[in-house]
Amino acid sequence: MSVLRLAEIAEHGTDAQRGNLLGVQPFMLTADYASVDAFRAKLGAYLEVAAHRGWLNERTIVVWPEYLGTWLAAAGEGQAVIQSRTLGAAMRALALRHGLRFARTLLSAREKDRVAASLFRLKGSDMARHYQAVFSSLARQYGVTVVAGSILLPSPHVHDGRVMAGRGLLYNTCAVFQPDGTAHAAMVRKLVPTTAEQPFVASAPLSDLPTFETPAGRLGVLICADSWYPEPYQRLKAEAVDLIAVPSFITSAGLWDRPWKGYDGAAPPAGVDPRDVGTLTEGQAWRKYALAGRIAQTGAKHGLNVFLRGALWDLGADSGCALAIGGDRVTEAGCAGAALLNLWL
Repeated sequence: MSVLRLAEIAEHGTDAQRGNLLGVQPFMLTADYASVDAFRAKLGAYLEVAAHRGWLNERTIVVWPEYLGTWLAAAGEGQAVIQSRTLGAAMRALALRHGLRFARTLLSAREKDRVAASLFRLKGSDMARHYQAVFSSLARQYGVTVVAGSILLPSPHVHDGRVMAGRGLLYNTCAVFQPDGTAHAAMVRKLVPTTAEQPFVASAPLSDLPTFETPAGRLGVLICADSWYPEPYQRLKAEAVDLIAVPSFITSAGLWDRPWKGYDGAAPPAGVDPRDVGTLTEGQAWRKYALAGRIAQTGAKHGLNVFLRGALWDLGADSGCALAIGGDRVTEAGCAGAALLNLWL
């Protein structure tokens, strides 16, 4: 259990045989990305805890956080990448390891951050294959629906139930796996990349935002910053979703309890009180302006917002507290480490 850093295991509601949303907020280490086997073992260990508590059934939807699959770019790349002290150093080691291929990819890159774009494009096929293998096998083994967090992939798509990478623009994307291990035909692509993402991550059109039929009801998925804007909720309302999942990642260390700096990546929508900037904490702003504050606009009654936690190079992966929304009740998990948050429907 110590390797999981599980600081909170919480259950809300009672089993009414309608299914449940299970939010997994893992605590990830760089070593967990050294190999596909290590990555799967870490994720599977969290699900084993849930299984022992009776929280996994054919109507369970497991929700993982944003960017969880992205660092599979390091899988199989050796200790020079895994043991680098900073993400920048890890990327340099990765570029050197693939010298000629990287140089060719770099020459054709058109993004502002050509290095990051080239590395993720170079590794895209491997990353998609690893992502598919791990989350497909977890969905199949436990017989659950899996919202597989997110991953950066070039021209992501699903072919014959398998997640694939292409050669085009990079998107922050999320697949939803069915209990038989196949991926739903549509993938969620982030609509509003943050300032940090914009130099190499493309923005998807709102018209591409899908919904998913699951054994627990119709599901909508919004990736992190997308949950701060009203338009995605209007689309989900039109699709009559029952449930909403929000995989998230905050890249600044310790930000949750600090003063909120306002919207990041795009202008704030109408209805945002400018006096809240610098007055609310980051966590309070998430409650007011993201899923917890906007889910009522859709008619959906249940939702989960989970964050990536851990010690990943020099990334600030220690902010964000999982939020479970059941009707009018919003429950926030502790922020000390990993969390399992089970919400019965």
